[in-house]
Amino acid sequence: MNLRSQDWFQHSSYETRFQLETAMRACGHEPEAYAGKPMIGIFNSWSDLNSCNAPHREWVEHVKKGILMAGGYPLEMHTMTIPADFVKPSDLPLRNLMSMDLEELIRSQPIDGIVMLCECDKTTPAQLMAAASCNLPTLQLAAGHRTTAYFKGNEVNYGTDLWKYMENYKAGQIGEEDMRLLASSLSCSFGGCPVMGTASTMKSVSEILGMMLPGTSAIPAVDSRRRIAAVQTGRRIVEMVREGFTPDRVLTEEAFHNAIRLIAALGGSTNAVLHLTAIAGRRGIRLPLDLYAELSGHVPLLANLQPSGRYGMDAFYRAGGLSAVIHELLPLLHGRCLTALGRTLEDVYCQPAIDEDVIASLDRPFSAESGIKVLRGNLAPNGAILKPSASSRTLWRHKGSAYVFDSYTQMMDEIDRDDLPVDASTILILRNCGPAAMGMPEWGEIPIPAKLLKQGVRDMVRISDARMSGTSYGTVILHVSPEAAIGGCLAVVRNGDEIELDVEEGRLQLSVSDQEIKDRLHGRIPPTQPHARGYAKLFADHVLQAEQGCDLDFMRPASPSEAKLVPPVIGRG
Repeated sequence: MNLRSQDWFQHSSYETRFQLETAMRACGHEPEAYAGKPMIGIFNSWSDLNSCNAPHREWVEHVKKGILMAGGYPLEMHTMTIPADFVKPSDLPLRNLMSMDLEELIRSQPIDGIVMLCECDKTTPAQLMAAASCNLPTLQLAAGHRTTAYFKGNEVNYGTDLWKYMENYKAGQIGEEDMRLLASSLSCSFGGCPVMGTASTMKSVSEILGMMLPGTSAIPAVDSRRRIAAVQTGRRIVEMVREGFTPDRVLTEEAFHNAIRLIAALGGSTNAVLHLTAIAGRRGIRLPLDLYAELSGHVPLLANLQPSGRYGMDAFYRAGGLSAVIHELLPLLHGRCLTALGRTLEDVYCQPAIDEDVIASLDRPFSAESGIKVLRGNLAPNGAILKPSASSRTLWRHKGSAYVFDSYTQMMDEIDRDDLPVDASTILILRNCGPAAMGMPEWGEIPIPAKLLKQGVRDMVRISDARMSGTSYGTVILHVSPEAAIGGCLAVVRNGDEIELDVEEGRLQLSVSDQEIKDRLHGRIPPTQPHARGYAKLFADHVLQAEQGCDLDFMRPASPSEAKLVPPVIGRG
């Protein structure tokens, strides 16, 4: 067995070997303990602001146990983390930075195999992007989702129910005291959002891609089987090092196609489109936006989960979890793709659902349509997306007058004005929130104006170049490309302009002539870039547009042959 770490510890230079041995001893590692063993880097991502990833303070010890049991040597390391609730205005830029942080830590250190501890929205894709770039044996372990809570005798889940109750509050249906009680109820444990938001979607994607052990993605954070999963992950990563089982074995084009279909069956987050495209891009694999529509167009909704359905992740796990969904979906999948066990999907996923009210069958789905709808037209020539399972079908064919917000600040200042000149047919526009302008925050679910909430309106057509939380819902058109800040047509929409939406036809059209659009674009004054230095400027200067996954242009290889890790030159220092 050839170990990468031996390039350090069995270096041809006695000086280098001596220096490294003394450095290891300084950390409490005697040569007798680690010599000749696979060195497993465990990359931890918890912080005191990241409640989603907080369980990893404990889970890491169980991972270490599994590594030692299998004859490996564990080395815990800490990376940056991304607490989505607190990172403002957007956590998406830090996804790319975290992936770079991981890649360079892995590349430059004596590591043979990798365990990445994930959960919160951007930590999972960031780690997968790094794993795809490094191509060393890698497994992810999720922290698990937080517990479903109760508010006045009703189940409530952090994320989706937060948005619903906030609308009720703005409509005057509940008061301050109820909101205080709700705040103390929603977050009753550590862990990720307990709905099919971005965290749950990306954990599911990781498992079907073969980067997480089968059956582990949906285990709740409070369930003791999380500890067992941690031990199993530690044991398996040592086996993977010995087998030479690297990500290129599982991160194939067919596997990414499977992931697209799974996202549709789950009613998964729209953010997954960005993340999956970016992960595949790191392997030199391209996932055009229209491929999402093509592959998911005939995949029905099998999971009755918020925000598209009724239940939370606790009920999902009890009903059979992701294993049951993949089993049901197998006729539509490339079943010969490998899992993290080195066995095929069709060999591993044999367990049917236990509760068909939560996980449906292909012949009796909760909805015949799910997936991602791709919209194009003069308003979005490079594409925009809509999540059908979380939208109002009555609005799928709609014409309305635009009301435009040039910024998030303007939108928040005006949205609840009693004299806001909008009605239920108005199409709300929020622009200058795309990747280059603002890092693409989750502002796309523009709040329903308070005056309309009081009239009973709960959905409107909303369009932006931003993202929205995977826990959100509504007829919200997202990721409009090109974004307004770089001269996309969204930049020149004016109040009162008529916009036509036809979801079935995939059309999003501004009812203005091509010449008028050209004239407006010619006369526009581009927004100024607020960042003159630092990572924010680097991101704005090099970020790709939404349909390309919002990775940095210099991080994406041109082809699979370029997707390789350059080994470091090891010497004194």
